[in-house]
Amino acid sequence: LSAALMASERGFNEIIVPAGNTREAALVSGLRVIGVTDINQLMGHLNGISPIKASRPTQIVSHEHSGDSFRLIKGQESAKRALMIAAAGGHNVLMSGPPGSGKTLLARALVDLMPPMAFGEALGVTRIYSSIGTPITSSVMSERPFRSPHHTTSAPAMVGGGTNPRPGEISLAHRGVLFLDELPEFPRSVLESLREPLEEGRITVSRASGSVNLPAKFTLVAAMNPCPCGNYGSQTACLCSPISVIRYRKRISGPLLDRLDIQINVPRETAASEKQAISEATFRDLKERIKTAKSLQEKRFDGTGIYTNAEISYKNIDQFCKLVPSAEQLLVRAAEVKGLSLRAYHKIKKLGRTIADLEGAETIENKHIAEAISLNVNDKLLGEFS
Repeated sequence: LSAALMASERGFNEIIVPAGNTREAALVSGLRVIGVTDINQLMGHLNGISPIKASRPTQIVSHEHSGDSFRLIKGQESAKRALMIAAAGGHNVLMSGPPGSGKTLLARALVDLMPPMAFGEALGVTRIYSSIGTPITSSVMSERPFRSPHHTTSAPAMVGGGTNPRPGEISLAHRGVLFLDELPEFPRSVLESLREPLEEGRITVSRASGSVNLPAKFTLVAAMNPCPCGNYGSQTACLCSPISVIRYRKRISGPLLDRLDIQINVPRETAASEKQAISEATFRDLKERIKTAKSLQEKRFDGTGIYTNAEISYKNIDQFCKLVPSAEQLLVRAAEVKGLSLRAYHKIKKLGRTIADLEGAETIENKHIAEAISLNVNDKLLGEFS
Protein backbone atom coordinates (compact mmCIF):
# COMPACT_ATOMS: atom_id res chain seq x y z
CA LEU A 1 0.00 0.00 0.00
CA SER A 2 2.82 2.43 0.84
CA ALA A 3 4.48 1.76 -2.54
CA ALA A 4 1.18 2.37 -4.36
CA LEU A 5 0.61 5.63 -2.49
CA MET A 6 4.13 6.81 -3.33
CA ALA A 7 3.61 5.90 -7.00
CA SER A 8 0.39 7.94 -7.08
CA GLU A 9 2.00 10.92 -5.33
CA ARG A 10 4.86 10.93 -7.87
CA GLY A 11 2.55 10.97 -10.87
CA PHE A 12 2.63 7.33 -11.99
CA ASN A 13 -0.64 6.03 -13.41
CA GLU A 14 0.14 2.30 -13.34
CA ILE A 15 1.85 -0.06 -10.91
CA ILE A 16 2.67 -3.76 -11.29
CA VAL A 17 2.52 -5.88 -8.13
CA PRO A 18 2.40 -9.59 -7.21
CA ALA A 19 -1.11 -10.95 -7.79
CA GLY A 20 -1.64 -11.47 -4.06
CA ASN A 21 -1.16 -7.74 -3.38
CA THR A 22 -3.55 -6.34 -6.00
CA ARG A 23 -6.47 -5.88 -3.61
CA GLU A 24 -4.32 -3.90 -1.22
CA ALA A 25 -2.68 -1.68 -3.86
CA ALA A 26 -6.06 -1.05 -5.51
CA LEU A 27 -7.12 0.96 -2.45
CA VAL A 28 -5.32 3.93 -4.03
CA SER A 29 -7.72 5.73 -6.33
CA GLY A 30 -6.62 6.87 -9.79
CA LEU A 31 -3.93 4.19 -10.08
CA ARG A 32 -4.09 1.22 -12.48
CA VAL A 33 -2.99 -1.87 -10.55
CA ILE A 34 -1.71 -4.84 -12.55
CA GLY A 35 -1.30 -8.12 -10.68
CA VAL A 36 1.09 -10.74 -12.10
CA THR A 37 1.86 -14.28 -10.97
CA ASP A 38 5.24 -14.92 -12.68
CA ILE A 39 7.93 -13.28 -14.82
CA ASN A 40 6.56 -14.69 -18.09
CA GLN A 41 3.18 -13.10 -17.46
CA LEU A 42 4.94 -9.83 -16.64
CA MET A 43 6.95 -9.87 -19.90
CA GLY A 44 3.84 -10.72 -21.92
CA HIS A 45 2.09 -7.66 -20.44
CA LEU A 46 5.04 -5.30 -20.98
CA ASN A 47 5.53 -6.46 -24.59
CA GLY A 48 1.82 -6.11 -25.35
CA ILE A 49 1.47 -9.79 -26.27
CA SER A 50 -0.99 -10.63 -23.52
CA PRO A 51 -2.05 -7.45 -21.67
CA ILE A 52 -3.38 -7.95 -18.15
CA LYS A 53 -6.59 -6.22 -17.18
CA ALA A 54 -6.23 -3.76 -14.29
CA SER A 55 -7.78 -4.76 -10.97
CA ARG A 56 -11.00 -3.14 -9.91
CA PRO A 57 -10.63 -0.50 -7.17
CA THR A 58 -11.01 -1.92 -3.68
CA GLN A 59 -13.79 -0.39 -1.62
CA ILE A 60 -13.53 0.05 2.12
CA VAL A 61 -16.82 -1.01 3.67
CA SER A 62 -17.45 0.79 6.95
CA HIS A 63 -18.03 -1.52 9.88
CA GLU A 64 -19.75 -0.76 13.15
CA HIS A 65 -19.64 -2.71 16.37
CA SER A 66 -22.84 -4.20 17.74
CA GLY A 67 -22.82 -1.95 20.78
CA ASP A 68 -23.56 -4.72 23.25
CA SER A 69 -20.51 -3.92 25.40
CA PHE A 70 -21.64 -0.34 26.01
CA ARG A 71 -25.37 -0.97 26.02
CA LEU A 72 -25.27 -3.62 28.74
CA ILE A 73 -23.25 -1.58 31.24
CA LYS A 74 -25.51 -0.79 34.19
CA GLY A 75 -25.15 2.51 35.99
CA GLN A 76 -22.02 4.70 35.59
CA GLU A 77 -24.03 7.41 33.85
CA SER A 78 -21.37 10.13 34.26
CA ALA A 79 -18.67 7.82 32.87
CA LYS A 80 -20.90 6.92 29.92
CA ARG A 81 -21.44 10.60 29.20
CA ALA A 82 -17.69 11.18 29.28
CA LEU A 83 -17.12 8.29 26.85
CA MET A 84 -19.79 9.65 24.52
CA ILE A 85 -17.94 12.99 24.37
CA ALA A 86 -14.61 11.19 23.92
CA ALA A 87 -15.99 9.14 21.02
CA ALA A 88 -17.48 12.19 19.31
CA GLY A 89 -14.32 14.31 19.48
CA GLY A 90 -11.45 11.81 19.79
CA HIS A 91 -10.53 12.97 23.31
CA ASN A 92 -8.23 11.10 25.70
CA VAL A 93 -9.68 9.74 28.95
CA LEU A 94 -8.27 8.91 32.38
CA MET A 95 -10.49 6.89 34.71
CA SER A 96 -9.72 6.47 38.39
CA GLY A 97 -11.66 4.09 40.62
CA PRO A 98 -11.47 1.04 42.86
CA PRO A 99 -11.24 -2.52 41.50
CA GLY A 100 -14.57 -3.80 40.21
CA SER A 101 -15.92 -0.38 39.28
CA GLY A 102 -16.01 -1.29 35.57
CA LYS A 103 -13.10 0.76 34.20
CA THR A 104 -11.91 -1.98 31.83
CA LEU A 105 -15.42 -2.69 30.59
CA LEU A 106 -16.00 1.02 29.95
CA ALA A 107 -12.73 1.31 28.03
CA ARG A 108 -13.55 -1.66 25.79
CA ALA A 109 -17.01 -0.23 25.19
CA LEU A 110 -15.62 3.01 23.76
CA VAL A 111 -15.09 1.44 20.33
CA ASP A 112 -18.84 0.67 20.28
CA LEU A 113 -19.53 4.40 20.39
CA MET A 114 -16.89 5.61 17.95
CA PRO A 115 -18.22 6.56 14.50
CA PRO A 116 -17.09 4.68 11.36
CA MET A 117 -13.75 5.77 9.96
CA ALA A 118 -13.60 8.16 7.05
CA PHE A 119 -11.80 6.84 3.95
CA GLY A 120 -8.60 8.74 4.77
CA GLU A 121 -8.56 7.36 8.31
CA ALA A 122 -9.15 3.78 7.12
CA LEU A 123 -6.41 4.13 4.51
CA GLY A 124 -3.93 5.26 7.17
CA VAL A 125 -4.80 2.33 9.44
CA THR A 126 -4.54 -0.15 6.56
CA ARG A 127 -1.14 1.26 5.60
CA ILE A 128 0.24 0.60 9.10
CA TYR A 129 -1.02 -2.98 9.26
CA SER A 130 0.20 -3.57 5.71
CA SER A 131 3.72 -2.57 6.75
CA ILE A 132 3.90 -5.38 9.32
CA GLY A 133 2.60 -8.00 6.89
CA THR A 134 -0.97 -8.32 8.18
CA PRO A 135 -3.29 -9.76 5.49
CA ILE A 136 -5.61 -6.98 4.36
CA THR A 137 -9.18 -7.91 5.17
CA SER A 138 -12.33 -5.84 5.48
CA SER A 139 -12.06 -5.89 9.27
CA VAL A 140 -8.56 -4.39 9.26
CA MET A 141 -9.58 -1.76 6.74
CA SER A 142 -12.79 -0.64 8.41
CA GLU A 143 -12.74 -1.42 12.15
CA ARG A 144 -11.12 1.00 14.54
CA PRO A 145 -8.22 -0.76 16.28
CA PHE A 146 -8.30 -1.55 19.99
CA ARG A 147 -4.90 -2.21 21.56
CA SER A 148 -4.42 -3.13 25.22
CA PRO A 149 -0.73 -3.72 26.01
CA HIS A 150 0.18 -5.16 29.42
CA HIS A 151 2.02 -2.95 31.91
CA THR A 152 5.13 -5.12 31.46
CA THR A 153 5.38 -3.95 27.82
CA SER A 154 8.78 -2.42 27.02
CA ALA A 155 9.30 1.05 25.57
CA PRO A 156 10.46 -0.27 22.13
CA ALA A 157 7.38 -2.50 21.91
CA MET A 158 5.21 0.51 22.74
CA VAL A 159 6.75 3.12 20.44
CA GLY A 160 8.23 0.84 17.77
CA GLY A 161 11.77 -0.18 16.99
CA GLY A 162 14.03 -2.91 15.72
CA THR A 163 16.88 -2.93 13.20
CA ASN A 164 14.35 -1.89 10.58
CA PRO A 165 11.93 0.16 12.71
CA ARG A 166 8.46 -1.37 12.92
CA PRO A 167 5.32 0.21 14.33
CA GLY A 168 4.73 -0.28 18.05
CA GLU A 169 1.49 -0.44 20.02
CA ILE A 170 0.83 3.29 19.79
CA SER A 171 0.99 3.20 15.98
CA LEU A 172 -1.07 0.00 15.79
CA ALA A 173 -3.74 1.91 17.75
CA HIS A 174 -3.78 4.70 15.11
CA ARG A 175 -7.33 6.09 14.70
CA GLY A 176 -8.52 3.65 17.36
CA VAL A 177 -8.20 3.13 21.11
CA LEU A 178 -5.03 2.53 23.12
CA PHE A 179 -6.08 1.20 26.52
CA LEU A 180 -3.55 1.28 29.35
CA ASP A 181 -4.89 -0.51 32.41
CA GLU A 182 -3.14 0.04 35.75
CA LEU A 183 -1.47 3.17 34.33
CA PRO A 184 0.93 3.81 37.29
CA GLU A 185 2.32 0.27 36.90
CA PHE A 186 3.80 1.06 33.48
CA PRO A 187 7.53 1.92 33.44
CA ARG A 188 8.24 5.63 33.56
CA SER A 189 10.05 5.42 30.19
CA VAL A 190 6.89 4.01 28.56
CA LEU A 191 4.63 6.67 30.05
CA GLU A 192 6.93 9.53 29.06
CA SER A 193 7.17 8.15 25.51
CA LEU A 194 3.45 8.91 25.15
CA ARG A 195 3.95 12.64 25.44
CA GLU A 196 5.07 13.25 21.84
CA PRO A 197 2.31 11.21 20.12
CA LEU A 198 -0.39 12.67 22.40
CA GLU A 199 0.70 16.15 21.37
CA GLU A 200 1.81 15.65 17.75
CA GLY A 201 -0.12 12.55 16.61
CA ARG A 202 3.11 10.86 15.50
CA ILE A 203 6.23 9.29 16.99
CA THR A 204 9.82 9.55 15.78
CA VAL A 205 11.81 6.33 16.12
CA SER A 206 15.58 6.80 15.76
CA ARG A 207 18.00 3.91 15.27
CA ALA A 208 21.56 3.56 13.96
CA SER A 209 20.20 2.80 10.49
CA GLY A 210 18.16 6.00 10.47
CA SER A 211 14.97 7.52 11.85
CA VAL A 212 11.36 7.15 10.79
CA ASN A 213 8.18 9.07 11.59
CA LEU A 214 5.26 6.79 12.43
CA PRO A 215 1.62 7.94 12.71
CA ALA A 216 0.10 7.66 16.19
CA LYS A 217 -3.21 9.52 16.37
CA PHE A 218 -5.02 7.35 18.88
CA THR A 219 -7.56 7.89 21.63
CA LEU A 220 -5.83 7.06 24.89
CA VAL A 221 -8.00 5.50 27.57
CA ALA A 222 -6.08 5.01 30.81
CA ALA A 223 -7.33 3.41 34.01
CA MET A 224 -5.84 3.52 37.49
CA ASN A 225 -6.68 2.74 41.08
CA PRO A 226 -6.67 5.62 43.59
CA CYS A 227 -4.00 3.80 45.66
CA PRO A 228 -1.93 0.58 45.59
CA CYS A 229 -4.66 -1.51 47.25
CA GLY A 230 -7.34 0.25 45.22
CA ASN A 231 -9.76 1.12 48.00
CA TYR A 232 -8.84 4.70 48.89
CA GLY A 233 -12.00 6.83 48.94
CA SER A 234 -14.36 3.85 48.67
CA GLN A 235 -16.50 2.10 51.29
CA THR A 236 -13.88 -0.63 51.72
CA ALA A 237 -11.09 0.27 54.14
CA CYS A 238 -7.83 1.35 52.53
CA LEU A 239 -4.75 -0.56 53.71
CA CYS A 240 -2.17 1.85 52.30
CA SER A 241 -0.09 4.37 54.21
CA PRO A 242 -0.38 8.01 53.10
CA ILE A 243 3.18 8.05 51.77
CA SER A 244 2.60 4.93 49.65
CA VAL A 245 -0.52 6.51 48.16
CA ILE A 246 1.41 9.67 47.29
CA ARG A 247 4.25 7.68 45.71
CA TYR A 248 1.77 5.62 43.71
CA ARG A 249 0.07 8.69 42.30
CA LYS A 250 3.34 10.49 41.55
CA ARG A 251 4.27 7.74 39.08
CA ILE A 252 2.13 9.71 36.61
CA SER A 253 3.91 12.93 35.76
CA GLY A 254 2.23 16.29 35.59
CA PRO A 255 3.08 16.81 31.88
CA LEU A 256 1.39 13.51 31.02
CA LEU A 257 -1.72 14.34 33.07
CA ASP A 258 -1.86 17.72 31.35
CA ARG A 259 -2.30 15.92 28.01
CA LEU A 260 -5.37 13.94 29.11
CA ASP A 261 -8.52 15.80 28.09
CA ILE A 262 -11.05 14.00 30.30
CA GLN A 263 -10.24 12.95 33.88
CA ILE A 264 -13.06 11.22 35.75
CA ASN A 265 -13.68 9.17 38.88
CA VAL A 266 -15.49 5.86 38.45
CA PRO A 267 -17.07 4.76 41.75
CA ARG A 268 -17.93 1.16 42.45
CA GLU A 269 -21.62 0.42 41.85
CA THR A 270 -23.36 -1.53 44.61
CA ALA A 271 -25.86 -4.34 44.13
CA ALA A 272 -28.53 -2.26 45.87
CA SER A 273 -28.13 0.58 43.37
CA GLU A 274 -27.90 -1.63 40.29
CA LYS A 275 -29.68 -0.03 37.35
CA GLN A 276 -31.06 -1.36 34.12
CA ALA A 277 -29.04 -1.43 30.93
CA ILE A 278 -30.03 1.11 28.28
CA SER A 279 -32.34 0.00 25.50
CA GLU A 280 -31.21 -0.67 21.97
CA ALA A 281 -33.25 2.31 20.76
CA THR A 282 -31.51 4.62 23.24
CA PHE A 283 -28.12 3.32 22.14
CA ARG A 284 -29.00 3.92 18.47
CA ASP A 285 -29.95 7.48 19.38
CA LEU A 286 -26.57 7.99 21.10
CA LYS A 287 -24.78 6.63 18.05
CA GLU A 288 -26.76 8.91 15.75
CA ARG A 289 -25.83 11.97 17.82
CA ILE A 290 -22.16 10.98 17.69
CA LYS A 291 -22.34 10.44 13.90
CA THR A 292 -23.97 13.85 13.48
CA ALA A 293 -21.22 15.46 15.57
CA LYS A 294 -18.59 13.69 13.46
CA SER A 295 -20.28 14.92 10.26
CA LEU A 296 -20.11 18.50 11.54
CA GLN A 297 -16.39 18.04 12.18
CA GLU A 298 -15.81 16.61 8.70
CA LYS A 299 -17.42 19.69 7.15
CA ARG A 300 -15.54 22.04 9.45
CA PHE A 301 -12.14 20.47 8.78
CA ASP A 302 -12.60 19.71 5.09
CA GLY A 303 -9.24 19.91 3.33
CA THR A 304 -7.23 20.53 6.52
CA GLY A 305 -6.14 16.95 7.25
CA ILE A 306 -7.90 17.12 10.63
CA TYR A 307 -10.58 14.56 11.47
CA THR A 308 -11.56 15.26 15.09
CA ASN A 309 -11.83 18.21 17.47
CA ALA A 310 -9.04 16.73 19.61
CA GLU A 311 -6.62 17.33 16.70
CA ILE A 312 -7.17 21.09 16.64
CA SER A 313 -3.84 22.81 17.31
CA TYR A 314 -3.05 26.10 19.00
CA LYS A 315 -2.59 27.59 15.53
CA ASN A 316 -6.23 27.23 14.51
CA ILE A 317 -8.08 26.89 17.79
CA ASP A 318 -9.48 30.42 17.60
CA GLN A 319 -10.79 29.70 14.10
CA PHE A 320 -12.58 26.46 14.99
CA CYS A 321 -13.53 27.04 18.66
CA LYS A 322 -15.62 30.20 18.84
CA LEU A 323 -16.94 30.94 22.35
CA VAL A 324 -19.63 33.43 23.32
CA PRO A 325 -18.09 36.23 25.45
CA SER A 326 -19.58 34.98 28.72
CA ALA A 327 -18.22 31.46 28.10
CA GLU A 328 -14.77 32.91 27.42
CA GLN A 329 -14.92 34.84 30.68
CA LEU A 330 -16.01 31.70 32.56
CA LEU A 331 -13.06 29.75 31.17
CA VAL A 332 -10.56 32.53 31.95
CA ARG A 333 -11.80 32.73 35.56
CA ALA A 334 -11.58 28.94 35.95
CA ALA A 335 -8.05 28.92 34.53
CA GLU A 336 -6.97 31.61 37.01
CA VAL A 337 -8.60 29.99 40.04
CA LYS A 338 -7.41 26.46 39.25
CA GLY A 339 -4.01 27.51 37.94
CA LEU A 340 -4.55 25.74 34.61
CA SER A 341 -1.83 25.59 31.97
CA LEU A 342 -2.39 27.01 28.51
CA ARG A 343 -2.55 23.42 27.21
CA ALA A 344 -5.40 22.61 29.64
CA TYR A 345 -7.09 25.88 28.65
CA HIS A 346 -7.05 24.81 25.00
CA LYS A 347 -8.20 21.28 25.82
CA ILE A 348 -11.24 22.64 27.64
CA LYS A 349 -12.05 24.72 24.57
CA LYS A 350 -11.85 21.64 22.36
CA LEU A 351 -14.01 19.66 24.77
CA GLY A 352 -16.55 22.49 24.70
CA ARG A 353 -16.49 22.35 20.88
CA THR A 354 -17.35 18.63 20.96
CA ILE A 355 -20.13 19.11 23.51
CA ALA A 356 -21.58 21.88 21.36
CA ASP A 357 -21.36 19.61 18.28
CA LEU A 358 -23.35 16.92 20.11
CA GLU A 359 -26.10 19.50 20.57
CA GLY A 360 -25.76 20.86 17.04
CA ALA A 361 -24.74 24.31 18.34
CA GLU A 362 -22.64 26.58 16.14
CA THR A 363 -20.99 28.52 18.98
CA ILE A 364 -19.69 27.28 22.34
CA GLU A 365 -21.88 28.50 25.18
CA ASN A 366 -21.58 28.70 28.98
CA LYS A 367 -23.11 25.28 29.62
CA HIS A 368 -20.72 23.64 27.18
CA ILE A 369 -17.65 25.20 28.84
CA ALA A 370 -18.97 24.45 32.32
CA GLU A 371 -19.29 20.74 31.49
CA ALA A 372 -15.89 20.74 29.78
CA ILE A 373 -14.28 22.23 32.91
CA SER A 374 -15.90 19.59 35.13
CA LEU A 375 -14.56 16.83 32.85
CA ASN A 376 -11.02 18.20 32.61
CA VAL A 377 -10.44 19.58 36.10
CA ASN A 378 -10.71 16.77 38.65
CA ASP A 379 -9.61 17.92 42.09
CA LYS A 380 -10.32 14.51 43.64
CA LEU A 381 -8.24 12.49 41.19
CA LEU A 382 -4.80 13.36 42.53
CA GLY A 383 -5.79 15.82 45.23
CA GLU A 384 -4.73 16.08 48.84
CA PHE A 385 -5.96 13.71 51.52
CA SER A 386 -9.05 14.76 53.41
